[in-house]
Amino acid sequence: MKVAMIGTGYVGLVSGACFADLGHHVTCVDTDAAKIAKLRRAEIPIYEPGLEDIVARSVEAGRLSFTMDATGAVPSCDAIFICVGTPPREDGDADLSYVYAAAQGIAAHLNGYTVIVDKSTVPVGTGDEVERIIRKANPEADFDVASNPEFLREGNAIDDFMRPDRIVIGTNAPRAREVMQALYRPLMLAETPILHTSRATAELTKYAANAFLAMKVTFINEIADICEQVGADVQDVSRGIGLDSRIGTKFLQAGAGFGGSCFPKDTLALTSTARKVGRPTQIVEAVMAANAERKRRMADKIVAACGGTIAGKVLGVLGVTFKPNTDDMRDAPSLDILPLLQQAGARIRAYDPEGMSEARKYLSDIEWSADAYGVMPGADALLILTEWNEFRVLDLDRVRRELKRPLMIDLRNIYTPGDMAEAGFEYHSVGRPSPARSTRRGG
Repeated sequence: MKVAMIGTGYVGLVSGACFADLGHHVTCVDTDAAKIAKLRRAEIPIYEPGLEDIVARSVEAGRLSFTMDATGAVPSCDAIFICVGTPPREDGDADLSYVYAAAQGIAAHLNGYTVIVDKSTVPVGTGDEVERIIRKANPEADFDVASNPEFLREGNAIDDFMRPDRIVIGTNAPRAREVMQALYRPLMLAETPILHTSRATAELTKYAANAFLAMKVTFINEIADICEQVGADVQDVSRGIGLDSRIGTKFLQAGAGFGGSCFPKDTLALTSTARKVGRPTQIVEAVMAANAERKRRMADKIVAACGGTIAGKVLGVLGVTFKPNTDDMRDAPSLDILPLLQQAGARIRAYDPEGMSEARKYLSDIEWSADAYGVMPGADALLILTEWNEFRVLDLDRVRRELKRPLMIDLRNIYTPGDMAEAGFEYHSVGRPSPARSTRRGG
């Protein structure tokens, strides 16, 4: 089938590459000339494991191409996916200007029956407006509008697309359903569940899913705070409740708070929609407030672990992206925590395997290091803010020698209190009791 992806951001590029890998002919369209030029040179503008290989494979096979010219890409397509950004506005609503501009641009070039697919995360009713825009601009066009929300986790997006938990298709038009099922037929053969809903239901499903997951993260973070006060272990609590099939184990890892491109933006948009229809989401609003407070409290936790003051101290920081296996800095906890530490007088040295180039756009007065060990010499404490795998296997003897003081503050719980005590560290983690530091190894 012939497919066009309008927008080559995270969702558009990953989805387009994966559709091409499934055998469809895909053209990715973007107005950013520099981005298109990079993609044509096989330079991937985002970090996502496996994406570079899948793009190269599909381009070589002639199934994937990149262009700025919608005129040549849109006509005769079976489906056109709108994959542009929907950033939050000041009032909390999703900014839909890019979605509507894409719809306007598509309208003039439609030729033959086409399914216009909202892949961007959009509020309920967006599909109706997209349909109205296209029908007004091109009354003769033969098309339907469907909602097909994405459920891609950064760092695991290729697997999420190819082996999804479910595919949600929102449309009541029989022809649109047939086209969408044909597009996803290779995944249907693997018995992927496909849920057919109305357009409004599909639009709301995406927001509801992300709000629920954000709530799980916030819940376990609050339980972690209680654990620290009563001497319990939040990781055992997480396993104890997660093994209940009604709850599940995912998104029950205590940490520094949620961030990224989806949870903060989508919870905000959902609460805005809910207020507009007179049904405010008190739980989700509480989640948002608790998450914002969480990041501030993590800065306080670091200061307390350092003896109550960090004025003039050097803090080594491992990881600044909101999660591992991505270079995404959007709403990363580090964007709140590190400036608070700087305001308290600390000097920050930091390293991230993929995110430093992006982080420089948002963080200032940071001394960036070439590797993990570069943040450590003479540092008063070592902070772990992102759980990259390479941080899980540090040479602890070397770490202890490099640091001015063997103090580690692990906001992702990638080490165990017992092992760190045995290694001679003063170790602070999230929601777990901390054994006294051993001096057996020269600590």
